Amino acid sequence: MLRGLYTAASGMITQQRQQESLSNNVANANTPGYKADQTTIRAFPELLLQQTGSSKQIPTTQGGVNFPVSQTIGPINTGVYVQETVPNFAQGDVQETGLPTDVAIIQGQVPDENGFLFFSVQNENGEERLTRNGNFTVDGEGFLVTNQGNYVLDEAGSPIQTNGLDYVVTPEGFVQTEDGAFPLGIRYVENSNELVKEGNDLFAGESVDVPAAATFSLQQGALEQSNVNTMQTMADMMNAYRLFETNQRVLRAYDESLGKAVNEVGRLG
Repeated sequence: MLRGLYTAASGMITQQRQQESLSNNVANANTPGYKADQTTIRAFPELLLQQTGSSKQIPTTQGGVNFPVSQTIGPINTGVYVQETVPNFAQGDVQETGLPTDVAIIQGQVPDENGFLFFSVQNENGEERLTRNGNFTVDGEGFLVTNQGNYVLDEAGSPIQTNGLDYVVTPEGFVQTEDGAFPLGIRYVENSNELVKEGNDLFAGESVDVPAAATFSLQQGALEQSNVNTMQTMADMMNAYRLFETNQRVLRAYDESLGKAVNEVGRLG
């Protein structure tokens, strides 16, 4: 019976974590470039139960010998757990905003199944990070930055100075200013599933230069929207809530059975 308690409890914890992930997706449904989190749920390894301690008498010329035997009862599953949470890197819809500081990556063909392209930015610690959120602005010193104040980097890993809003981003990836053209830092990740998601739409991980086989274009005055499917996410949240309630009822039934076993069975004896 205690195994049933643990199984029901693991189901409740799993659905609670699933609900937290889905709620975060809904909260970021309007965040540009946001990639929806997907949880993978696995069952704990099955256990094979066997009964031991019994014996079987084998007749012999001396009268018989008792041999220990075991009887297979069957497999038992001890519950489920959230194995990992990974972002879904599918391209979001591109929506025109008319703002010259907004830039969207329109990804074409890539040589790897899980390959993906990102903007290169610098976080507050001076480390390179990756993002798909092209909702940029120009700071007081004339540098192109994200809305969180992170420098947008060029191909050489240096901040891009535009000295105002009078610049053009070409489809090929160049920022053209009065001082010249600077190649925007577009980075390629061969396996996007290995990236670590950080706050403010940033990802940490290894990236390389864009390979020749990869195709893309940039669109100024547009933003890639979140790839969260709001209707599907709401349906998944309702399903997770129902599963949580089901496990809760099972847990309550086990608790009531244990209470009767303690309070009534002993009194009958």
